[in-house]
Amino acid sequence: MKNILTLISVIFLVSCNAQEYPLTTDFRNIPNYSYLKDMNNELGDYSGNYQGQYNGNQISLFITKEQHKLIDRGDQKFYRDVVSIRFIIRNPSQIILQDTQHMNFQSNQIQHTIYSTFVNPYHNLLMLSYGGTNCGVGWGSIRLKKINNTQLSWEYIPNSTIIDSSKCPPGTDTTIYLPETKDLIFTKQQ
Repeated sequence: MKNILTLISVIFLVSCNAQEYPLTTDFRNIPNYSYLKDMNNELGDYSGNYQGQYNGNQISLFITKEQHKLIDRGDQKFYRDVVSIRFIIRNPSQIILQDTQHMNFQSNQIQHTIYSTFVNPYHNLLMLSYGGTNCGVGWGSIRLKKINNTQLSWEYIPNSTIIDSSKCPPGTDTTIYLPETKDLIFTKQQ
């Protein structure tokens, strides 16, 4: 009996370690509940606070690395180290137009969240998914390209600006405040 328990313990430990893969592994080729780990710190270079300007608005990005985040794609579930972005957008008078920095997100909440879905360390490129603003307006993808140690290039591609008004309470702000542009430069703040 003791040998059987020892064997089961060894198999469990080996199987746990065998389920850890490099971050760049295609998630479609791994077993459920595997872990795509940032073994080479490919995400760490993106972390920090960044500032940019677009159409007179000041955009502040707060980029952090989150470890072991559960990704649920329906029939496939896995853990992944991700980059998460929160932001504050101010108009030229410094009035806050949108602030996600201080929002408390539920673990399954998609709306307002921005998190990385793909990293290409050879091209200094990070792909992110954005759940959109109120009622999902502006959901889409963001590309961050690391230019150097202090600058990132931004591209935001919203998939839809059309909402189902029946799912959105009257008076809800459905403006997309994130800059819908390519090659916008953000500079890391000290």
